[in-house]
Amino acid sequence: MKIKIDHLIRRFGKKNAVNDISFEFESGNIFGFIGPNGAGKTTTIKIMATLDQPTAGDVFFDDISTIAYPEKVRRIVGYMPDSLPAFTDIKVWEYLDFYARAFGLKGETRRKTLADVEAFTNLTGIREKFLNTLSKGMKQRVSLARALVHNPQVLIMDEPAAGLDPRARIELLSLLKILAEQGKAILLSSHILSELQDICDGAVIIEQGRLLASGPLDHLMESAVQNRLASTPPMAIPQPTAEGGGATATPPPLVMASPLIAITIRVLRDAEQVRLKLMEHPSVKQIDINSPLELVVQFDGTDEDIPPLMASLFAAGCPIVGFSKQSLGLEDVFMRITTGEVQ
Repeated sequence: MKIKIDHLIRRFGKKNAVNDISFEFESGNIFGFIGPNGAGKTTTIKIMATLDQPTAGDVFFDDISTIAYPEKVRRIVGYMPDSLPAFTDIKVWEYLDFYARAFGLKGETRRKTLADVEAFTNLTGIREKFLNTLSKGMKQRVSLARALVHNPQVLIMDEPAAGLDPRARIELLSLLKILAEQGKAILLSSHILSELQDICDGAVIIEQGRLLASGPLDHLMESAVQNRLASTPPMAIPQPTAEGGGATATPPPLVMASPLIAITIRVLRDAEQVRLKLMEHPSVKQIDINSPLELVVQFDGTDEDIPPLMASLFAAGCPIVGFSKQSLGLEDVFMRITTGEVQ
């Protein structure tokens, strides 16, 4: 299944909470949905889950429109909000049973489905507990179980790992990997970028309601730019075709700064001598000394510029024992293309 967000706009009065964003992702992929607070993530997610309607644009699940066929979309989508209602008078199994009945599951089919979902999310041992007595981690498991009772093809999750302890986060992300391997398409909103990098196939980055970048993670890393955007129109990273399984965007003309290369350099001694020599190169933008025997240098250029840079250090007699190119992480990409502004 292909999920296509098509020129989505959502206005609240004069404010564009979502401002003409377009991207795609497909079955079997986990895509991170990233942006500062107030960027428009939750509004977009609610539109995708048919909990809100766009001012313009649409969301398509294959060829099924959220505007024209919301009931069909609700059969396709499992929505996990950022928190579970703290009901004081309902048990875990009763809560899940209610949703199973709402989706038309009956008799033995309903009982078997609930048993399978409870086992998958490790809720069997607490099914008799009241929702308001559960820990944050257990509540998130219940919320995931509720989203899975009708076996949706798509999972849309709003900050599912927020407030969880490290073990609960790891367990939750492990479940998501299994679901993706089963062929589900997953859009996952989160502020924990290091964890998204470990689990996601791609990412969508928005700010102030505008799309900044979207695509497979490796492509985003390769295409990370040095400078922040100088103007308001959204920048989208050039994408592979939809057949390649990546996300796509519909961007305006793109102006990219030169890429920034990061290299870790290990020395036998005199890291300060190496630092001073590196500062002579106009392309070098930043030098960090991680330890007395290790530096990280960032410079404008491409892989072809690495050998001449290192050759100049060797020629100067710098006591280098090794070096390696660093890969940019999702946090680096996010910090390079966002401004930190909110609407």
